[in-house]
Amino acid sequence: MMSNLVSDTLFQLIQSLEKSEKRHFKLYIKRSSAKEDLKIIRLFDALDKQSEYDEKQLLKNLRDFTKPQLANLKTHLYKQLLASLRLLKTNDNIDLKLSEHLDNARLLYNKGLKIQSLHILEKAKELAKANQKMNFLVQAISLEKKIETLHITRSTLEKTEMIAEEALFISEHIDRVTRLSNLALLLYRWYIKNGHARNKEDEKDVRHFFKNSIPHNANAIYGFYEKLYLYQSYCWYAFIRQDFLMYYRYSQKWINLFTENPVMIAVETGHYIKGMHTLLNAHFDLRNFYQFKITLQKFEAFAKTFVANQYDNFRTHTSIYINSARINQFLMQGEFTKGLAVIPEIEAKLKEYVIFVDSHRILVFNYKIASLFFGAGNYNKAIDYLLKIIHDNQTGLRNDLQCYARLMHLLCHYEIGNDEILDSLIKSVYRFMAKMKTLTVVEEEIFSFLRHSFKLDAKQLKPELKEFLNKIKHLEKNRFETRSFAYLDIISWVESKVYETSMEEIIHKKYLNSQHRN
Repeated sequence: MMSNLVSDTLFQLIQSLEKSEKRHFKLYIKRSSAKEDLKIIRLFDALDKQSEYDEKQLLKNLRDFTKPQLANLKTHLYKQLLASLRLLKTNDNIDLKLSEHLDNARLLYNKGLKIQSLHILEKAKELAKANQKMNFLVQAISLEKKIETLHITRSTLEKTEMIAEEALFISEHIDRVTRLSNLALLLYRWYIKNGHARNKEDEKDVRHFFKNSIPHNANAIYGFYEKLYLYQSYCWYAFIRQDFLMYYRYSQKWINLFTENPVMIAVETGHYIKGMHTLLNAHFDLRNFYQFKITLQKFEAFAKTFVANQYDNFRTHTSIYINSARINQFLMQGEFTKGLAVIPEIEAKLKEYVIFVDSHRILVFNYKIASLFFGAGNYNKAIDYLLKIIHDNQTGLRNDLQCYARLMHLLCHYEIGNDEILDSLIKSVYRFMAKMKTLTVVEEEIFSFLRHSFKLDAKQLKPELKEFLNKIKHLEKNRFETRSFAYLDIISWVESKVYETSMEEIIHKKYLNSQHRN
């Protein structure tokens, strides 16, 4: 159920405002001093004081407001807040600046000042080209052609021919960008719904979709946005198929594109932030410990820059992705207990950013935190976080997480020794994973082991564990089985039982050995 904190769009907007933005809004409204506008300041102040949205309390505090009047005033206040933000932020944002130029050109044209309008459009086009904003160029050229077609502007024949050629050139470019961005979007949505490819059928479907959607002439792809969406498409394509080396290569290309075009970091900050997150995930999947550390340090340095802090959206997502990477670092280095120490700080940040964080991101954090508790041997706390995923009612969101949360939940009860519920829990989880078509050879072996082992004594259990380890160890390099190992390091868990040590120690030792080899 959605909390009151995020249930009202106006309240959500007010909660996101900084002090300078609130101050600017009040100055903006008081300039007009209309009676209706003074009422919305009272409404603004009342909403600003609430910690959670409470309409009953709001009407009690504003006794002269009727319920229908409140609804109208909320709509009016929302529009005025956006108008105030637009005035304040136009010079900070290239898209808003270009929109202002286009609006001004239209206003001048409607006043009959055609030459002035064309001059503004020319300046706006130069700004758009410098920032690779081809979508804006379509609108600017459209107005430019309209003026040249309907009026005598004294433009040369060469100038009008150039406009016509430019329009065709931009149109072809926009078409490629649209196709590539659609491909990247649809592949990403496939992953959000399903996770990694579950079997050869999944991979066949994704491969077929990708090959039919990717532009055949790679040489025609040029410019920042075409390359950006091309690299993103390859990233999701590789990630779904668990081709982690390809995933890494295209994540690096994604970031290299910004390195080659540094001005675009400020223009497309969201894509840069997502790219850094993707590159960190690629290093995590490949266990590139050193490169992961270097990339995380670079991301943390970026988090302190003006660009990263200019807008709430960038600041919050940078923080969220860095905290996700910090947990990943503890997981892959086997420092679970150390990782648990930062959980209160991370959860406080998630609470602070609750209106900006999507349900999918919360699911992922809950699973990562549960993994830390599981690795540290605190199975009861792991269960608490896993139940948050299992009881989540967002249907169709990360079916893979739903499956592996149930599997880890089952292992927690196995560790605690809740023998009385294990039999029914094994059947329930098996049915769920079979229904979701996520069962691999590794999972089949896990269920087979659990069915036969939970009633055995310690002496009988040891050879069963060794046999289980031998059965799954050789599957570690099988691409269709790595899905299981990506979510749950079952090999290290079994090894901790065989060698009678903690899972934390097993993974940390593997990390130290890899450092010595390097």
